[in-house]
Amino acid sequence: MNELERKVLDFEKRHPKYNGAKDDAIRQEFDMSATAYYQILNQLLDSPDALEAEPALINRLRRIREDQWRAYPSP
Repeated sequence: MNELERKVLDFEKRHPKYNGAKDDAIRQEFDMSATAYYQILNQLLDSPDALEAEPALINRLRRIREDQWRAYPSP
């Protein structure tokens, strides 16, 4: 994992809940949009290196992602 990816995982540990304030913190800390941040985070959820580095965090976030996917009906 690169430095940015490690920082994203650390940020997620410090800011587990999604809200508007989190989006502002993402912009301040990473100088990127929340959309770009969540794209990186989503890629990390499928990364074996991220799973090895932070198994509890990655597994928790994977469960959240799966629950969100199930909440949306298929076309």
